[in-house]
Amino acid sequence: MDEAIPILLVVVVIPLWIIFHYITKWKQMNGITAEDEASLGDLRTAADRLEDRLRTMERIMDDEVPDWRSRHHDKF
Repeated sequence: MDEAIPILLVVVVIPLWIIFHYITKWKQMNGITAEDEASLGDLRTAADRLEDRLRTMERIMDDEVPDWRSRHHDKF
């Protein structure tokens, strides 16, 4: 009978405790942090600026070399 308690602890209690511990940690880490959200905002701003620059460059190319798009697409 004295051997049943340590075996019960090792076989049932400790594995369940470890499983529930990591489930709790996983649920806490599931959300996005404020720092991650700020980084995503910065990346979005940079992407918007690059998109504006690309549109400007395409307008300049359309004015300078009107058929640049057709020549470029024919190569691929």
